[in-house]
Amino acid sequence: MGYRVVVVGATGNVGREMLNILAEREFPVDEVAAVASPRSTGDVIEFGETDRKLTVKNIEHFDFAGWDMALFAAGSGPTKIHAPRAAAAGCTVIDNSSLYRMDPDVPLIVPEVNPDAIDLYRRKNIIANPNCSTAQMVVALKPLHDFARIRRVVVSTYQSVSGAGKAGMDELFEQSRNIFVGDSNQPVKFTKQIAFNVIPHIDSFLDDGSTKEEWKMVVETKKILDPKIKVTATCVRVPVFVGHSESINIEFEEEISAKKAQSILREAPGIMLVDKREDGGYVTPVECVGEYATYVSRVREDPTIENGLNLWCVSDNLRKGAALNAIQIAELLGRRHLKKAA
Repeated sequence: MGYRVVVVGATGNVGREMLNILAEREFPVDEVAAVASPRSTGDVIEFGETDRKLTVKNIEHFDFAGWDMALFAAGSGPTKIHAPRAAAAGCTVIDNSSLYRMDPDVPLIVPEVNPDAIDLYRRKNIIANPNCSTAQMVVALKPLHDFARIRRVVVSTYQSVSGAGKAGMDELFEQSRNIFVGDSNQPVKFTKQIAFNVIPHIDSFLDDGSTKEEWKMVVETKKILDPKIKVTATCVRVPVFVGHSESINIEFEEEISAKKAQSILREAPGIMLVDKREDGGYVTPVECVGEYATYVSRVREDPTIENGLNLWCVSDNLRKGAALNAIQIAELLGRRHLKKAA
C-alpha cells in the first residue's frame, strides 16, 4: 500500500524535479497530485520520465484531506497560506521555502545529518527543507564533525542561477546571447549583469552587511548540525545554470589529517569523494547535474590554523539542495512514522 502525495508548485523547476525524483526512486505512491497557482490550472505535465501525465490542479481550491504528504515548492507566500491548511487536514507538509526553517516547533532535516529530529514533526505536522547551499555543506561536515568536532567554518559559495528559479536561468541565457549579438543586456532578475560575471549578493542585505542567504547558512547549520559551531559565509551568484559549489575552510577541536578526512568522507552517506591531485581530479558543477551525491574534492590541510582543513564541495542544487532532500525526508517519514508502504 502506497502513499497519496501532493506536489505543490509542480510547474516550477523544483516541483518538476520532485516529480522526476519520485519516479526515479520508485517512491511508493498510489496517487500523485500536481498542484500550482491558478494560472497553471489545467496544464498537463509529466510524472518523471514515465508515460504518466498529470493535470495541474488549482492550489486555492485543493482539498488536502485524505492525502498523506504535501511537498511544497511554491515559495513563502503561497506556503504561508496553504501549508497550515494542509497540515490541519492531516497531510504532512515537507516545505522547501524558508518560511518555517527557524521555527522551533518545525524540524529542519537533512536525512544524512539529523534524521532523529524528524520525530518532532507532529508539533505542527510540518517539516522544513534547508537552504540549498546549507544542505550540501552539512552533508560534508557531519562525518568530519563526528570525528574531530568542528569549531569554526568559513565558506564561500559559487551558486548557480537556477537557485533564483526559471527567471534566473532565462536571464543568464538571454544576456549571454545578447552580448554575442550586440543587443542590450540590462539585468532584470539580478542586480548586475550575470553573464560572464559574478555577483557577491544573494537575497536581501541585513543591518550587519551580510545577506540573508549568508545568514541562512549560519543559523541553519547551527540548527541542523550543532549550535556551538561558528559559521561565516560569503555567498556569490555565478554564471552557471545548475550546480552549487563551495570552498570550505574548517577548524576542528581535535587533530584530523587530510588523509583521515578523505577516509571518513569516502565512507560517509550521501558523499562521493573525487580527490585526485592531478589535472581534472576534482568535480565541477557541470559534472554533478542530475546526480544524487554531494561531491567532495580538494581535501587538504590548512597550515595557517591548528587542526584546519580545506575542501571543495559541489552538488546539484535542484536535487540535493531542494527536490532530492525533500523526497529523502518523505522516505524517512514513511519509514519512521507513516509506514503504509510494504
